Amino acid sequence: MSPFFFFILLLSVSFAVLFYMGRPTKSERAVQQHLAKIRVTEPQAAREPETTILRQEGYGTNPLISDFVRQIPGAKQTLDLVRQAGESWPVSTVFAAAAASMLFAGALTSLFLPGVLTLAAALGVGSLPYLYLAFRRGRRFRQCDRMLPDAIDLMARALRAGHALAAVLEMVGEEVAEPLGSEFQKLHEEQLLGLPLREAVMNLVERVPRDDMRFLATAILLQRETGGNLAAILDKTAIVGRERERLRGQVRIFTAQGRATAWILSAIPLLMFSILSTVSWKTEQYLFTDPIGRIAMYTGAILMLCGLFLIRRIVNVKV
Repeated sequence: MSPFFFFILLLSVSFAVLFYMGRPTKSERAVQQHLAKIRVTEPQAAREPETTILRQEGYGTNPLISDFVRQIPGAKQTLDLVRQAGESWPVSTVFAAAAASMLFAGALTSLFLPGVLTLAAALGVGSLPYLYLAFRRGRRFRQCDRMLPDAIDLMARALRAGHALAAVLEMVGEEVAEPLGSEFQKLHEEQLLGLPLREAVMNLVERVPRDDMRFLATAILLQRETGGNLAAILDKTAIVGRERERLRGQVRIFTAQGRATAWILSAIPLLMFSILSTVSWKTEQYLFTDPIGRIAMYTGAILMLCGLFLIRRIVNVKV
């Protein structure tokens, strides 16, 4: 590995570490969100006319870009991924970031890698925006799973106190922390704008497609159509949610060794390649120039991917 590329790699890692260490903590973000809610608003006349009752589709920043992006295959799935991750990025921004990353990685790796590896590197770097969104979505869903039983308990207590269901949903949106509170706020806002309860609840399930949320939606809609004691149903739903969260915690403990094995096995080849390339690049160069070296490298990469896939299937226990 040349000193220039090693310097770029070291600089990127340093900036990533600084960005991770300098981000606000969970308590700081909660305080900022609470201050934003209680902040005194400006007079209505001094505001710019930015408020609209029209639903923002999220495909682009203007109608022309939005109409064009909507025709691209995978745009709807990307929009769902962005919304489920809790981000506000337009789909056009995600596509542009992926395309720019692919072009940059392809141009950079074409200087010292053969064609197949250049294409693989470009595809891998181009998928980074989607991997980031998938990571954010998974973490957000896990937070919602942990917070949902407490939110359901709050709903049950509010119903016993005599509040209507619409007021209960508004109360949950205001009292429950992020990211679950904003989802209930959207549910309440959709109802205020005239959307039927069934469609609003189904939109909530689409934004948070988790089994516990489906249980809650089923309980609300079933009681709406057939009647019954919704507070008692919600109590049992909260109990089921807590038991599922307890089982998920036990599964994570039992599969921790398998996940650690997957991380170690995937990191060791890359780490050893980086070290050997720094020490003696001429020796590692045979993997790219010699036909036998390329076959060995492709075979090793395929076998490593197969091993990671099998480990993931083993440790990914559905609760």
